[in-house]
Amino acid sequence: MRAILEAESRAIAGIPVTDEYERAVGLIVEHVHRRGGKLITSGMGKAGQIAMNIATTFSSTGTPAVSLHPAEAQHGDLGVMQPDDVMLLISNSGKTSEIVELVNLARGLFPQVPLIVISGQPDSPLARMADVALFTGGAPEVCPLGLTPTTSTTMMTVIGDVLVVNVMERIGFSRQEYAKRHHGGYLGQLAGGKN
Repeated sequence: MRAILEAESRAIAGIPVTDEYERAVGLIVEHVHRRGGKLITSGMGKAGQIAMNIATTFSSTGTPAVSLHPAEAQHGDLGVMQPDDVMLLISNSGKTSEIVELVNLARGLFPQVPLIVISGQPDSPLARMADVALFTGGAPEVCPLGLTPTTSTTMMTVIGDVLVVNVMERIGFSRQEYAKRHHGGYLGQLAGGKN
């Protein structure tokens, strides 16, 4: 157990820190908070679960976001997209066919919508399509087979947290605003919301 924890801790510490984070935060603030758009996240499989978590965390901290399943997007759900939105796409390989197709569909609808990509592969189709690319560092999975998304999904989650926290700071998101979005449960009590 300790070896797994240490491997994942090293992987987190090895996430490349670049100016791309500032650019990603700037795109989210510009498109969501200045232009009135929203953040659309997407991924396939386990990356899709991370995308959903990132969207709900952004929404609960004052940045409207939705998670879009890439397969459902091909059957009408792409209609949720509006011209001032920004997309955050997650793919460890950077070549997930459903996500590449989602980019093509999105650009066919609104070519100007910017793309932020989280990936483990800097030289990948999605990284080349992105306006901003954030890389996990490509640490090996802790899975004994080296296949199951484990370390990679941890990195994706951490990168999502970095974006959320930096956007919160940029927009001055307050405890009072947090309370308006959390009326129930323990977090609602802590924030001053009603239960």
